[in-house]
Amino acid sequence: MANYIGIDLGTTFSAAAFIDKSGRPTIINNDRDENITPSCVAKIKGEIVVGERARRQWGSDSANAAARFKRNIGSSLTAPIGGKEFTPTELSASVLKKIKDDVEDKVGEIEEAVITIPANFSQEQRDATMEAGRMAGLQVKYIINEPTAAALYYAYQSDGDLSGTYVVFDLGGGTFDVSVIKVKGQDVDVVASNGLQKLGGDDFDRNLWKLIAGKYKDETGKDLSEEDFPINDVEEEKKSLSGRKRTTVEIGRDLVDVTRLEFEESISSLVAQIEMTCEATLDEADVTPDDISAVFLAGGSTRIPCVVEVAKKVFKQDPVSTVNVDEVVALGACLYAAYKSDGSSLSAIQKKSVAKLNLSEVTNECFGTITVGFSESEGDALVNSIIIQKGETIPCSVSKTYHTMVDGQDAINCTITESKSPENNPNFVKVIHEQRLSLPPGRPAGQEVEVTYSYDENQTMHAVFKDVDSGQELTWSFSKASGAATQSEIDKFLVD
Repeated sequence: MANYIGIDLGTTFSAAAFIDKSGRPTIINNDRDENITPSCVAKIKGEIVVGERARRQWGSDSANAAARFKRNIGSSLTAPIGGKEFTPTELSASVLKKIKDDVEDKVGEIEEAVITIPANFSQEQRDATMEAGRMAGLQVKYIINEPTAAALYYAYQSDGDLSGTYVVFDLGGGTFDVSVIKVKGQDVDVVASNGLQKLGGDDFDRNLWKLIAGKYKDETGKDLSEEDFPINDVEEEKKSLSGRKRTTVEIGRDLVDVTRLEFEESISSLVAQIEMTCEATLDEADVTPDDISAVFLAGGSTRIPCVVEVAKKVFKQDPVSTVNVDEVVALGACLYAAYKSDGSSLSAIQKKSVAKLNLSEVTNECFGTITVGFSESEGDALVNSIIIQKGETIPCSVSKTYHTMVDGQDAINCTITESKSPENNPNFVKVIHEQRLSLPPGRPAGQEVEVTYSYDENQTMHAVFKDVDSGQELTWSFSKASGAATQSEIDKFLVD
């Protein structure tokens, strides 16, 4: 029986799941027999460790530990551990390597793995996540958006009873995603998806820490330091306030009382952003709360009462969770891993588990190119010409034809842009690649240039700029693998 693994690579905690011998998606506990593993890396007594020991180290000695690095994956930022600098991709790879080792100790060799990502991850972040998996020694052909993975598991769990329009409300340690989906049995179509890339439980923790520090200062006259009151401890107080209306924080010999209401006021601006994102996603999907059959929860931060209340306020109903919200994303990802396999290594019961699943996703950004447009008020001016619209069903391929501007034009500037909305002003889009394509000399203006953008199942964009007359073309796919660390380098990092 092949092991197709789903991994929820979280900002604060990660989890792994597979389809067991009975055909059920099942969480694989780590070496501490726990269902989730802290996404923390530390150096302790000369040894690099990942998980709970690293989390404790990070709480008291941040110079020798790193956490919350998923938020910066795909960037050039680094984190110091024991005097060395490591990229978020390398740190994520170390977490994935730990999960890989734990999984193989429990269930045997991994055939393939699917890693989950926030729906609003950029192309750099998507590519870096796949690279982290490769660095960890995993065979990763696909990634999947976290709310989509959760939707797959809820559809699977319903055993074909779901039919209608649903919302997946996913708030974890570092990001928030909300998706409107249409489900018929175990067919899942994503209609619209939005999110906040840097809003989650970590932000709630830090706001609560500031609240406690302010009250501590008022009551004792002393400034509170993270050495005296580590961020790990404030996370426990946050969890306490989810279950009761007041908690007493012990800091040395001092006691500070904090109420749930005070905590909720401290995070009110963040919760307001969640509310606005939900409303915008309903508008984008062209549905009203009355059209929503149910709201499914995912992510540990959905246990916070005021978060549940804002979901209830926007969608006009009580949200539901029929599975552990910490596990649902990994469980859906393992279903997707088996679903996307060629089936040759699946047992009969595994094939039966995923035989009825069907999934379609949509693009979460617009992709375009910079061209010259004309208006009566401004004359010739640069514009961002959208080629792939946000909300396009994927995989997809779209072609548009443009023309050279002047006689004898010997090159065109091939610019690829990304934006969260269909923005025509080139000053408000992100240029993700720019390169020149040489053209044959001596030709008149008006030569056709065909631009084709394709978007694959991993939501990675591929581009072709083709001079139709000569057949000369420039092709580009978003990949940074050539500059990534090798497997031997990540192994060295793990044992140094």
